Amino acid sequence: LGKTQAEVKEKLKKAIEENVGIDYGRAKNYTVGNWLEVWYENYAKIKMRPSTYLTYHGYIENHIKPQLGKIPLNDLTTLHLQQFYKKLLAEGRVERIEAQKQPKGLSAKTVRNIHQIISSALKLAVEQRLIAHNPADGCALPKAERKEMQTLPVEQLTSFLREAKDSGVFTLYYIDLTTGLRRGELLGLKWSDIDLEKGDLRVQRQIGRIDGKIIEMPLKTKNAYRTLPLSADAISVLMQQRRKTGNSEWVFPSPTGGPMSPDSVLHMLQRVLKRAGLPRIRFHDLRHSCASLLLANGVPMKQIQEWLGHSDFSTTANIYAHLDYASKLSSAQAMLEGLGYGNASA
Repeated sequence: LGKTQAEVKEKLKKAIEENVGIDYGRAKNYTVGNWLEVWYENYAKIKMRPSTYLTYHGYIENHIKPQLGKIPLNDLTTLHLQQFYKKLLAEGRVERIEAQKQPKGLSAKTVRNIHQIISSALKLAVEQRLIAHNPADGCALPKAERKEMQTLPVEQLTSFLREAKDSGVFTLYYIDLTTGLRRGELLGLKWSDIDLEKGDLRVQRQIGRIDGKIIEMPLKTKNAYRTLPLSADAISVLMQQRRKTGNSEWVFPSPTGGPMSPDSVLHMLQRVLKRAGLPRIRFHDLRHSCASLLLANGVPMKQIQEWLGHSDFSTTANIYAHLDYASKLSSAQAMLEGLGYGNASA
């Protein structure tokens, strides 16, 4: 359609040019689900890190294929995708026992990740001349909201750890607060990674959930593989934990003897916070609390980058620059008060 004959002719010419060379015979052999399998096996598995392509496999099997898998590849439209994303935002979460109290919809970030998978697979289909254009290019995506970082100040940490001890989960959260490990890294600790005599801890793997199964996975980047020193108190706490775990290879085993579920430690965290009368925080905020304590004790930002296993310095600086500034302000205020100018107006 067009307002003039010339406009219609131009559109027709463009459509013909776009469809020249499209192998419709071969394209009919693929549904969206079939093509995603081809893309996953021949592209994702080769190009991406194991932890990434395993996560992608979960998205494909749990979300994309059940909803879009049977649609013929060359029939898929932008509207199909837009309706799919809307449904994911409203009710996309896979039903699991651990997720019963969580929102039914997926986060905007997860939906954007799923879109990236679909877009990449369809881009390959365009390159292979199976479809004329990528329907994912025209999608409107939900805006990913950046969650505010929260930290537990010292007075709240005392209440939190006291309640954690009463709840029987002190060691798990104490070690996380003193090491700043990511949740998967913490749950991936084995006794072979810890040298109690030397006083160090080696981060070698992570635990994640893929296709509903709790599995051992490699770390995301080479910087994540690191060795951290243990304080005397941390060594004492781990020695007690060693006696409790018996013959288990895992530092924090589940009741069945394998690694703990990432969901379960999050639920435990929320129960401890509630009983202690503290605000809800994410598990990742325990890592932020560790970093803030390191900054408050004068540890340079470069060392904090290495401690946390960030891939580059800018990541650490962007996240914790405001904490570093607050620490400097506090130091400046203490100096002024020492000189007798603490209450002086500007």
